[in-house]
Amino acid sequence: MITEKDITIRPDSAKQGPPIFPTNSVEFVNALSHYYRGELSRMMSWRDRLDRTTNWAITGVGAMLSVSLSSPQSHHGVLLFAMVLVFLMLYIESRRYRFFHVYRTRVRLIERNYYARILSPRDAIDPVHWMNQVGEDLRLPRFSMSHREAMARRLRRNYMWLFLILLLAWLLKTTTSVLQPGNSQIIHSAVELLNNAALGYIPGWLVVTCVLCFYGFLLYVILKHRETTGELAYGEVHV
Repeated sequence: MITEKDITIRPDSAKQGPPIFPTNSVEFVNALSHYYRGELSRMMSWRDRLDRTTNWAITGVGAMLSVSLSSPQSHHGVLLFAMVLVFLMLYIESRRYRFFHVYRTRVRLIERNYYARILSPRDAIDPVHWMNQVGEDLRLPRFSMSHREAMARRLRRNYMWLFLILLLAWLLKTTTSVLQPGNSQIIHSAVELLNNAALGYIPGWLVVTCVLCFYGFLLYVILKHRETTGELAYGEVHV
C-alpha cells in the first residue's frame, strides 16, 4: 500500500514556469506544422460525421422507397414519414457542418496564406493578417455561419436530390388509383387526388397543403442563403 511517506514531491514541480514560445524560425515552423496537422485531423473527423449522416439519409430513403413502391396497395404515408426522417438527418448534419466549417476555415487560412505562398510567393490576399484571424478565433471560438446557412449548403449539395426523389414518388402514389390488384390508372380530377392524399383522419387537402409548405420552406432556405463570396468564391472544390 502506498502511503503519504512514499510520495515525494519535487520542490520545482509545484512551480510552473511561463509557456515556452518559439524563439526562432525553425521552432515556429515546427509549431505551425504540428498545429496544422491537429486542425486538419479535427476537420476530417467532422467531415467523416457528415458522410455518416448523409449515408443514413440515403439508406433511409432507399428503404422507404422499396416499401412504398413495392406494391400499388402500399400507403403513401411511408413517403411522408421518409420526408420527416430525411429532414431530421438534414437538421443533424447542418449542426455538424457548423463545427466542420470552423476547423475548415482555420485550415484554409493556413493553406492559403502560408503554404500557398511557399509554393507560389506572392502578397497575402486577405486584408487582415491571417495569423491574427487564427489567433482571435482560438481565443474566442465562434461559429462562422448560422444553422440556416449550413442547412442551405447541405440542401444544395446532397439533400435537395433526396427530397426531390421523395416528392416524385409521393406524387406517383397520390396520382394513381388502384382499381383492382395489379391494375391501376392515373387519376383525372382534383377530388381523386385529395382522396388519395388523405392520411387516416387527416383530410387530403391538409396533407397536400403541408407538403407544399414544407417544400416551399426548403426552396426558401436554398434561395435565401446563396453563397457568392468568401471561401466558396474560389471554386467548386468545397463541401
